[in-house]
Amino acid sequence: MSEQQPTLLPYADPAFVADPFPLYQQLREEGPVRRVVVAGGLDAWLVTRYEDGLAALSDARLSSDVRDASDSRILRQLPDTERDSMLSNMLRSDPPDHTRLRRLVSKAFTARRVAEMRPRIQAITDGLLDAVVPAGRADLVADFALPLPVTVISELLGVPVDERHDFQHWTDRMLRRGAEPPDPAVVNEAWQHMRAYLTGLVHAKRARPGDDLLSGLVTARDAQQRLSEAELIAMVFLLLVAGYVTTVNLIGTGIATLLAHPDQLELLRCNPDLLPGAIEEFLRYDGPVSPGIARFAREDVEIAGVAVPRGATVLIGSAVADRDPERFPDPDRLDITRKDNAHLAFGHGIHYCLGAPLARLEGQIAIGTVLRRLPGLALAADPDGIRRRPGGLRGPESLPVTFTPGG
Repeated sequence: MSEQQPTLLPYADPAFVADPFPLYQQLREEGPVRRVVVAGGLDAWLVTRYEDGLAALSDARLSSDVRDASDSRILRQLPDTERDSMLSNMLRSDPPDHTRLRRLVSKAFTARRVAEMRPRIQAITDGLLDAVVPAGRADLVADFALPLPVTVISELLGVPVDERHDFQHWTDRMLRRGAEPPDPAVVNEAWQHMRAYLTGLVHAKRARPGDDLLSGLVTARDAQQRLSEAELIAMVFLLLVAGYVTTVNLIGTGIATLLAHPDQLELLRCNPDLLPGAIEEFLRYDGPVSPGIARFAREDVEIAGVAVPRGATVLIGSAVADRDPERFPDPDRLDITRKDNAHLAFGHGIHYCLGAPLARLEGQIAIGTVLRRLPGLALAADPDGIRRRPGGLRGPESLPVTFTPGG
């Protein structure tokens, strides 16, 4: 086989950021594994098809630890002095460390524990909408999709109300994505602030533990010596970030997608029992991570008949695979009644998203309540003018809408 020429994923092109799926389809049709160039000129191998992606997500030869990458530019995006502490979390670890870290927090995200949060999530949702319904207009990202999951994860971890804006600001500085890689100096400054804040928060919970997840993690470390200080800080950081960023995108994209498909919006408004399936369809159709999930080859490995060298970055293209016509009939059509919708938006295998039950519940409550309480909901902007975040975390930056006041 002749060596593939890499395809540029053009994050600087607004048309691609708005709708990357035609290029994703082209890549999928060209082959099961395609070389691509992502932000900052980094080379990666994109797995484009569903069955291959499913297998790759469970392949122990593909590491989650970025330190296994051969391209030194990936690590240089992180500050040298803080690299290990930033990576000491379960998202970027492999067994046995991953097994130990995940076990510590898994009890907070059981189906029963998440179900118990429903009344509080509903109350937060209603409170946010109470603030906007009199005006008849809102930005459903800034006014709703963003503060809802921030509040939920902050309460779960025990972050005081008056300190939540700071961690959100530092997170945004670290995760801002575009056509260029993040500035290490900006990442370092934000991480220094975040680490100092989290260290203080851990000390406060150690002195005065409460009935929250962070107090439980502190106790687990101090009593059983199962978390180092660096792991504890990295774990809290991961939970704060992962606990809200992708859920913001799920809620924002879900509402935007319904507004672009009025027949589906009306169907869901008239049949709220379709909400659970609708959330799965939003995740499949236009999920919050694009093009997919990064892994790093521990050794030379063959994926779908394609030789991938040791140290290569492998992008398991969940956003690409979730429109694979071999797995999903008529994949480019939004269908909230779709059955057998086992998408890859939450991953698969040992790294399957721990917070998936909570994200699903927040999405159901948020979108269902918006449809119930905001009659006459309509986009207050040119659909082509809705800007999407470029890069790996995909969602609308804002979503201006109008509706009948007082709903």
